[in-house]
Amino acid sequence: MNVLDFVQRKRDSRKISMTTCYDYWSARIVETSDIDCVLVGDSAAMVMHGHQSTLQADIAMMAFHTSAVARGLRTKFLIADMPFLSYRRGPDATLECVAALVRAGAAALKLEGVWGHEDTITRVIGSGIPIMGHVGLTPQSVLGLGGFRVQGRDERVAEDLVAQARRLEELGCFAVVLECVPATVAAAITSALSIPTIGIGAGVDVDGQVLVLHDLLGFGGEFKPKFLKQYFDGTTHILRALNSFHSETQLRQFPSDAESYS
Repeated sequence: MNVLDFVQRKRDSRKISMTTCYDYWSARIVETSDIDCVLVGDSAAMVMHGHQSTLQADIAMMAFHTSAVARGLRTKFLIADMPFLSYRRGPDATLECVAALVRAGAAALKLEGVWGHEDTITRVIGSGIPIMGHVGLTPQSVLGLGGFRVQGRDERVAEDLVAQARRLEELGCFAVVLECVPATVAAAITSALSIPTIGIGAGVDVDGQVLVLHDLLGFGGEFKPKFLKQYFDGTTHILRALNSFHSETQLRQFPSDAESYS
């Protein structure tokens, strides 16, 4: 899949699947799956480093994870998040951040919102780097939003979300993530755009879906938002394996002759 395939998928009514990924070993697994594209999300700050929000992610962290994932992928389209404030520091500083992620292996970048950095989006796309937009719940604005809340239940906010998405398309974005918005609002945005929408907590009437890898595999702990479906109970299976290893070690069942050198 490449950047040109996204619009074609929408035209053909073929849904797009996307998952996050943060390291080499999981990238190798995703590479062999049917998943269409991979996002190195700034959620790495929470999932991989234990922070309470994405605000602690910086370019060094994102480039580190992007390069690890890129080494594990061969055919999947790789998108990397521009982290908190990295595209609000002026054009030269922004392009340095863009260059760091592209050199790390990203084929496209994702950034949140549109108002206040329209020139930045134009400049980056004009430099030959595809941009994926992101509206609705934008985690980098969690302080201003008053927490992780569904966006667009108010009519005025819903209208603004539609306007943001339309503006992102006008600026040249190839797709837009819609996060935690009512399904009816997501459907309205999707029908208003000629570029695809990728939903997370945005209902079924979008052009694709994205979930955090650790959440869909059941490694999210107590984090179980309404929009999440777990496709595997990863924590239980890993605990069972670890405890079996411990037990067999204590009982001198491992290593057996099969795992020992003569």
